[in-house]
Amino acid sequence: MKKILCLDFDGVIHAYTRGWKGADVIPDDAVSGALEFIEQARHVFRIAIYSSRSHQHGGIAAMQNWMHQKLAAYAPDRADEIFAAIEWPTAKPAAFLTIDDRALTFTGVWPDVDALLTFKPWNK
Repeated sequence: MKKILCLDFDGVIHAYTRGWKGADVIPDDAVSGALEFIEQARHVFRIAIYSSRSHQHGGIAAMQNWMHQKLAAYAPDRADEIFAAIEWPTAKPAAFLTIDDRALTFTGVWPDVDALLTFKPWNK
C-alpha cells in the first residue's frame, strides 16, 4: 500500500498570489512544476490534497474543478487518469509527509516564539 503524501493547496499547488477570495474562488494559476510533481508522485504515493478550503462549503468542489481544468490544459490525454489518483479528504489525513508553505519541521527543539512572527512563506 502506498504512503499518503498530503499536499496543501494554496501556496503549494495554487499560486495564491491574489490571496483569499473565499473557499470557492480560486483565481490564480498553478505553482510552477506542481502538476508535473503530482503526475510523478502519484506513482509512489497516495496523493491527498487538503486545505483550509476542505471543510468549507464549496471548497472541495472548487479545488476539484480548478485542478481538472489545469490538468486538462497540462496533459489533455492523461488529465482524467491523474485526477482520479487524487484524494480530497475533509480532515487532515495521517500522512507519511505533508508539503505546506506555512509550516516548520519540528526538530525536537522549540523555536523562539518571537522569531515565529518573522516567518514568511516561500513566495513572499
